[in-house]
Amino acid sequence: MKGGLLLLASGIFLLQGACGCPERCHCHSSSSSVDCSQQGLLEIPSDLPPQTQTLHLQDNQIHQLPAFAFRAVPQLTTLNLYNNSLSHLAPGAFRGLRQLQVLNLTQNSLHSLESRVFHSLPQLKELDLSSNNLRHLPTSLGEPWKNLTVFAVQQNQLRQLDRALLESMPRVRLLFLKDNLWKCNCHLLGLKLWLEKFIYKGGLMDGVICMSPDTWKGKDLLQIPHELYQPCPLASPNLESSGMLRPGSSPQTVPRPPDSHSECQLKPKPRPTNLRHAVATVVITGVVCGVVCLMILASTIYGCTYAVLTAQCHGGPPAPPNEPAKTEGKKLLDSSPA
Repeated sequence: MKGGLLLLASGIFLLQGACGCPERCHCHSSSSSVDCSQQGLLEIPSDLPPQTQTLHLQDNQIHQLPAFAFRAVPQLTTLNLYNNSLSHLAPGAFRGLRQLQVLNLTQNSLHSLESRVFHSLPQLKELDLSSNNLRHLPTSLGEPWKNLTVFAVQQNQLRQLDRALLESMPRVRLLFLKDNLWKCNCHLLGLKLWLEKFIYKGGLMDGVICMSPDTWKGKDLLQIPHELYQPCPLASPNLESSGMLRPGSSPQTVPRPPDSHSECQLKPKPRPTNLRHAVATVVITGVVCGVVCLMILASTIYGCTYAVLTAQCHGGPPAPPNEPAKTEGKKLLDSSPA
């Protein structure tokens, strides 16, 4: 009996070795999947079966992914790296995975992502980066993802998100953005405009709640009127190129060279007035116009009244102008001979 069990175990071990299954993983040839979860792994196993399409590496202690980390499994379509200790992804970590459709990087320690890290993933449909420590995302994460439908970055440290990144996902339908440190200032206006168009076209999202400034803290980004956003000030190219502003130094005024063609340059567009200022201006203008109208009306009434009184004081009953002439004529008739 013991000999039979030993023979069976040896056969299973030899079969796994012939198929190239890692020692602490479970390989399922029928589904072309490999389960290496909860094995305390510190790195990606090197002897994965080349026909693997689904790879489970969740709940391990993998700290980083080197370049070409998955070169042994070019047919991979689903990769689960949930709940590891990933803090660095090499630019070519996923290179060669042109069939990958689902990538789960949830619950790791990622602080930032390089723009080249997701290159060569044209078939990607779902990307989950939630529950990390991401503070910013680049404007582009590789080639346009024409097949991406799900994008999740909730529960991170994001304050801004460039709309150019979202525009590289023309087919995205699900967005998970909540529980970040969204700073609802002028830099988030582009995201607001894009999200309004996204929802209008039938997209679904979980919401963007402002964490700063205090004026909008706790408010939904989509509920803030456009008119209350001020345009972002343009950075001075002279300050950026000369490097006058350094950490710990105070801002200095950099003289601009005279420009002979300054009159040909376009004038900056006037900044839109604040809604409160506009309302106050309208109210003040109305009050002033009302006062002026009342003054004009009062002066008109006063003038008319003065004219009437003047006419009454100087205008007594005048003597008829023809009365002397009639008297003299009567005397002449009386003195003429009968």
